[in-house]
Amino acid sequence: MNSIQLINLTLGLVPVALTLGIMVYWSLSVRAAIIAVFRMLIQLLLIGYALNFIFGINSSWPVLLILCLMLLAASWISLGSLNLNGNQLFMLSLLAISMSGLFTLLITTQGILNTSPWYSPQVIIPIAGMIFSNSMNTISLAAERFLSEFERSEDYIRSRNIAFQTAMIPITNSLLAVGLVSLPGMMTGQILSGVSPLIAVRYQIMVMLMIFGSAGLSAAIFLSLIRKIALPKKP
Repeated sequence: MNSIQLINLTLGLVPVALTLGIMVYWSLSVRAAIIAVFRMLIQLLLIGYALNFIFGINSSWPVLLILCLMLLAASWISLGSLNLNGNQLFMLSLLAISMSGLFTLLITTQGILNTSPWYSPQVIIPIAGMIFSNSMNTISLAAERFLSEFERSEDYIRSRNIAFQTAMIPITNSLLAVGLVSLPGMMTGQILSGVSPLIAVRYQIMVMLMIFGSAGLSAAIFLSLIRKIALPKKP
């Protein structure tokens, strides 16, 4: 597989520019989209240099530091769309993602992949990113739906169940579509790099199982913990 030249990579901005143009033409706000694109570019370029440096260090401390930063960022972003800055909710999100994410990360890297050394950054960081990001998205959906439902009915059980079911829709749909509608990133990347499709499928199964499990556990933990915040609001 040939290396992507930077000049060729800029062609990827063509459909992005067209999409932004449509948003402008339809009188929609493009500020958030433009910021998101630029942040993506800057963040990925910076993390590329950072990972290149970390991969050359034979130590667990940089990996543990990266994991802590990822957990903090995921917990903060998960509630960002709700315009909530409460420390309690942030701590609940952090605890939920940490418990479910680190548990799933341990099973995946040490049980399935038998990673050696255990802190191998080439394995730990990419897999942790997939786990934490999916948990982050699920908690975001769960929190938004729970708060909306609880504000209307003040019934914790009903609000919790609806929120959990709603939060799991995206990942459940991705399980239904994989192999039929889409070839996910892990599988596509391995096939493009020359790996046998049969081997790539095994890795993709591992990924789908870990993100479903971690997302579900994180949402369940978050919705269980939020009960202590929600119930005192009842008359």
